[in-house]
Amino acid sequence: FVLGAAFSWAIPMAYVAQGIPPDLSCWLLYAANLSWTVAYDTQYAMTDRADDLKIGVKSTAILFGKYDLVMIMFLQLTSLSLLAYAFHLNEILNVASLGLLLSLGLFIYQFYKTRDRHPSNTFWAFRHNRWIGLIIWLAIIMAYTVKMLSSAIYAPV
Repeated sequence: FVLGAAFSWAIPMAYVAQGIPPDLSCWLLYAANLSWTVAYDTQYAMTDRADDLKIGVKSTAILFGKYDLVMIMFLQLTSLSLLAYAFHLNEILNVASLGLLLSLGLFIYQFYKTRDRHPSNTFWAFRHNRWIGLIIWLAIIMAYTVKMLSSAIYAPV
C-alpha cells in the first residue's frame, strides 16, 4: 500500500504543478493508480512469498493469503472502474474505453496465467503490467487528440 501511495502521489503533484487544484478527477486517478499498483505489487510479492514467510517480511500476498488472486482481480477491476469514471468526467470515455477494454482482457489473461500461483507466472504477470500502462497511456493520448481535433473542427469561425 505504501508503494502504491508513493507512486500515485505524482498525480496530485502534477495537477498542482500545472496550477490546477486537485479535483474529483485527480483523486479518481490517484485511487485508480493506487489500486493498480497494489495489484501488481501483490503479483510480485507472490513470487517470493515462501521466502517472505521464512524471514518475516509482511506483504499483501501474505496478508491476502488464499484470496490473493481474488484481491488482485478486485483491485484491477476497481482501477479500471475509477479510470472509466475519471475519463467520463473529462469527456474522453468514448475513445479511451478501447484502452480500458484491452486492459480488462489483459487482466483476465493474467488471472488465467497465474491461477496456479507458480512464481514464474506471478513474476510474468507483474512484468506484464507495463503493457497495460502503455495501453492506458496511449488510450488517453488518443482520446485527447480526438477531443482536441473535434473541437478545432467544430469551433465557430
